[in-house]
Formats: sequence, structure tokens, C-alpha cells
Amino acid sequence: MKHPLPRRAASVAVLASVLLALPSLPALAQSAHSPTAETAAPTAPVPARQFTLSNGMTLIVKPDRRAPTAVQMLWVRVGSVDEVDGTSGVAHVLEHMMFKGSKQLKPGEFSRRVAALGGRENAFTTRDYTGYYQQIPAGQLEQVMKLESDRFASNQWPDDEFKREIEVVKEERRMRTDDQPRALLGEQQNAAIFTASPYHRPVVGWMSDLEAMTPADARAFFQRWYVPSNAAIVVAGDVDVDQVRAWAEKYYGSIPTRAVPERKPRSEPAQRGVRRVEFKAPAEQAYVSLAFRAPQISTGDAFGAAADSDAYALVVLAALLDGYPGARLDRALTQGPDRVADSAGAYAGFIGRGPQIFGLDGVPAAGKTPEAVEAALRAEVAKVAREGVGAAELARVKTQWVASETYKLDSVMAQARELGSNWVQGLPLDASERIIAKLQAVTAEQVQAVAAKYFGDDQMTAAVLRPLPPEPNRRPRGFAAPAGDLR
Repeated sequence: MKHPLPRRAASVAVLASVLLALPSLPALAQSAHSPTAETAAPTAPVPARQFTLSNGMTLIVKPDRRAPTAVQMLWVRVGSVDEVDGTSGVAHVLEHMMFKGSKQLKPGEFSRRVAALGGRENAFTTRDYTGYYQQIPAGQLEQVMKLESDRFASNQWPDDEFKREIEVVKEERRMRTDDQPRALLGEQQNAAIFTASPYHRPVVGWMSDLEAMTPADARAFFQRWYVPSNAAIVVAGDVDVDQVRAWAEKYYGSIPTRAVPERKPRSEPAQRGVRRVEFKAPAEQAYVSLAFRAPQISTGDAFGAAADSDAYALVVLAALLDGYPGARLDRALTQGPDRVADSAGAYAGFIGRGPQIFGLDGVPAAGKTPEAVEAALRAEVAKVAREGVGAAELARVKTQWVASETYKLDSVMAQARELGSNWVQGLPLDASERIIAKLQAVTAEQVQAVAAKYFGDDQMTAAVLRPLPPEPNRRPRGFAAPAGDLR
């Protein structure tokens, strides 16, 4: 699992550079052919094309011939939202095990072969999906398609590999959650926000579930969800569409198909009162996180429905509060001699397979209390509800989104990630452009209306980190897990 994004970035997840959440990759070895004058010259962007392979798997291809590199991403529409109690974290554990062998490859050989081709690869698990990617010289694309299709079709490994890798995952949880007070607070807050939704479980899993997990749990999850019609291959870069389609049919289309298990709805009950989480841990500073139930946009055939207008207006509100240096929260809470916070942020979730939230957070300044930060955060939203927003302020955030749509084209990784994210959420390939158009149409009156509608006490789950003094005998832990990769 990749390092998570800062929570405040979620407000513009599909719009700006959240698609660059994958770390920057080092320069790659060049393919044997050099760009011709035709491919080197600036050209208009070529639209992505989508196909369905003979076994029901989706293929999406986006040519971009500005550099001799290509990205392949495998997206599987399965994440922690598909787990059941007692096996939390199994989606992420399986992601690790996908690097541990197949009928054709020994444990670790997949990564060695990608490196030998001059490429880089990794994977990530989220609530809604799991992804695997390679960035390689364009001339090596067929080879990584062959490798990826093999492990998707026939991932297998001995039990000893699982026993070693589960220790790596447990150490990952210790490093990124158990040793991080704010991460622990967020975990407790999510468990309080969501009742019926599987979002109440952490992606990495509860430690007790990791301790009890067996190789059979991971194998069963693989057999259940790693199904051709539940997955998509996305290829972006210096590629020929017809050639990629032929390779995809050859390597992926021959994988036997199975039915995707039925997913039953798990609707979240209405919240009927404020919820509060108090968490104490050794920490340097207190921290406040406020979460409010928020609407999400519809997907599939209903994408872009008029009923989604509140969701788009909340995204604009988050950008007005925290979308640029010197935005409202920055000016009101962190600047001046009487500042109440060292930092403050806002984010709006509006796309996902589960319920979404609008979040506000802040770190109290010296001498200030978490209660003061909570009051200041809510006061800024109330101010928008009372006074509205100006035309120039609204135009500024909209201009930034349009710019981000242009900048993302500089990265084939960003393009591939955006296309895969759209597919996995049931959105059309051009969803980002259509979302930008929807956001540009949001009016000041709509922003003011949602600021008044979604931020009452009965819609809020507040979490506060109360810092304790450092533990005097605590020693920093080294990484003691057996050989393996933190992903």
C-alpha cells in the first residue's frame, strides 16, 4: 500500500494532481527506437479508447507519443470495502502476495524482471480498489503485459511466503498507524463515522485480524474477486492502439472468465446526533478533525444528474476554504498575532463506492485549545453560509482546476491513473472533463446554500487528539520484519 495522501488533498481528488499520488519515478532506460520528428512534434491530445476483451475484461488505451515510455496499470474493482469482519486488511495483504509468485515465476521474480526491462513497478490498495503498475520503455510493453497477465491469472505461492509477508504487513501497520497518533485518531474517527458501511474498517486491517489471518484467507479473496470482468488494463504512452489491443487479447483475453460475486448494498443509516472521539497519545501537538456527512455524485448511466449539484458545490466550498495558499482557513486561523492554529484544512469527498464526508481539520497554535480550533473552523463555514462568496474568489479556484487539467497531461502515469480511477468508480472515460464543467457551473448561491445545509451538530463526528508527554523509556523501533517490501 502506498503512503496515503494528506486528507486535505481529497477535496480535489479527480480534478487536480491527486492522480500524481503515485511517487515520482526515476528516469527510465530509453527504448531502442528514437522519437521521430512526427512523434516529437507537439500534437493535439489523442482521446482514450475503451474495449471489452473476449472474457469480459476491460482495456483502456491512451496514446501519448511525446516520449518513448509507457505505463501499464491493472485495476481490480476490489478493496477493503469488499472485506468481511474478521479478515480486515486481506485486500492489502493479497496485494503484497501478488509479488510472491505464479505458475511461471518464483517469489520476487516479477519485480526483478521488470527492473531488467528498465522499468519501475509497485502497487496500491484503497477502500474501493487495488492497482498495480509498471512504467517501462515503450518497446518493452508486451513483456510487462505478459508478466502482469500471468500473475493475475495464476498467482500462487507457498505458505512460508505468506508467513513472512504477513509480518511485513504488520510492521507496515505499526510504522504507519500504530506509531502515528493522528493515524490512530483517524482510524478511530472512521469507526465512529460509519456504522453499516465497510468504510469503518481500516484499509491496512485491524492488528488482531492480521494476527489471525491465514494463507487460505488471501487465496479465497483472490479467487473471489480477481476475475476478468472485475478488472481493467490501462495502457498510456508511446503505443499503437491496435497493437495494444492485440496483445491484450492474447495475454489477458485468454484468462478463463468467472462471474463477479454479487455485491449487496450496505446503506449507511442517518446520523441522529453529534458523535465525538477523544484520543490520548504521546504527541507534540493536539489535533482536531471534524467530519460531516456529504452527498456523492451518481455514477453509471446517471452520471452528471442534476441531483448531484450539492456534491459539486461542496467541492467548490472546500477549495474556497483550503484550495490555495492564503485561502480562507489559512487567512482566518493561521495568520496574525492572535492566530488560533498552526495549520488548518478542508476536503470534500464526492466520489466513491461508499458514503462520503466533508472534513475540516486543524492543529492548535501554542496556547490555544482544540475547542478553539473547532469553533474557528466551523465559524468560517458559517461565515460562507451567512455572507456568501465573491465572484473573484470563485473564479480563482475554477481557473486552478482548468490549469490542473492541462498540467496532468505532462505525465503518462497521471493519465493512466485517472482513466483507471474513472473506470473503477463506474465513471465514463471523460469524467474529469465533465466534472470540471460541472464545477465551473457552480454558482456562489449554491456554495452559500450547501454551507448552510450540511454542517449542523447532528451531522458531525468530531475527533480530538489530546497529547500526552513522551514515554521516557520508549526507543525508536527499527524495521524488524523479515525480508519484504513496504508497498
